Amino acid sequence: MEQQQFDKWINQRKKTISHRTADGLFEGIRAGNIADLSAAITLVESTLESDKQQAQALIQRCLPHVGNAIRIGITGVPGVGKSTFIESVGKILVEQGKHVAVLAIDPSSATSGGSILGDKTRMNELAVTKEVYIRPSAAGSTLGGVARKTRETIFLCEAAGFDVILVETVGVGQSETLVHSMVDFFLLLMLSGAGDELQGIKRGIMELADALVITKADGDNLKRAKLAASEYAAAMHLFPPKSSQWIAPAKTCSSIDKIGLVEVLDVIDSFVNTTKLNGWFDAHRKRQDNYWFMEGVKEKLMADLFEAPSMKVRIQQLQAALLAGEISAFQAADQLFNAYKKGNGTGI
Repeated sequence: MEQQQFDKWINQRKKTISHRTADGLFEGIRAGNIADLSAAITLVESTLESDKQQAQALIQRCLPHVGNAIRIGITGVPGVGKSTFIESVGKILVEQGKHVAVLAIDPSSATSGGSILGDKTRMNELAVTKEVYIRPSAAGSTLGGVARKTRETIFLCEAAGFDVILVETVGVGQSETLVHSMVDFFLLLMLSGAGDELQGIKRGIMELADALVITKADGDNLKRAKLAASEYAAAMHLFPPKSSQWIAPAKTCSSIDKIGLVEVLDVIDSFVNTTKLNGWFDAHRKRQDNYWFMEGVKEKLMADLFEAPSMKVRIQQLQAALLAGEISAFQAADQLFNAYKKGNGTGI
């Protein structure tokens, strides 16, 4: 009996795997099959060459069905309450009839490379809501905590019919601006009374923010939160005007008490309506397409350079010369590039 059950499971597994071609996954995604969507994201994140080809074919099939969702990036220092905020806002969006995808970028384990925090455990109520899909991904070595394939994952979720895509990042830093290159609206969550030690971090990210929200505005912290929001709102008027003609407002909210969350969503709606009317919204997405095209080219060139056997040898030689003090780092870089250009690369 046990053997029969095992054989049945094996046959079912083979059937499932055989179905997960680019065409099969596409059909499942369009039909709203979450298992196929998860398998497709795993395929896109794979580094195997055969999987890359299948992933590209799948993305190509999905392209005519992307672009209808609102993409929102959510960032803030660890402890600011990103996951709690997303869970509370996600529930409101579901009540409004929306289907929500949450792409949670977790810090990576240095040992296994897997996610450490596991956002599904921190959004336990949202995780069991049928209109919501949560996908934790390990940040890996990518700057800013943005998984390398997050942009393609956004496309897959849009093809699956999700109305709102929330991209939660690891934390705040200059490299966090990568989030800005894949979302429509960039939301910065902040704490009141965080201290001047974070001002250098705040300035760089504040200039990109489309709205600032002071979280945990409840109890004894309510007065400080409102004061901080007032100060940040004044500061935002001092930054150079955005090409979107939008001045980022500063709001307060309490994810626990469910206060101020609807107002934050109203700000996002207002931003979308304003930027669609003045033409910035679509132009911004086109600029993002071009940005990621150039990033893809850079990635391919870097891979070609470092994976070529002759280049590996030349790199070792130049590194030895550099460590011996026989050559500067810039001279070594020039020599490596010239060697690549002379025929060791493919197509230059």
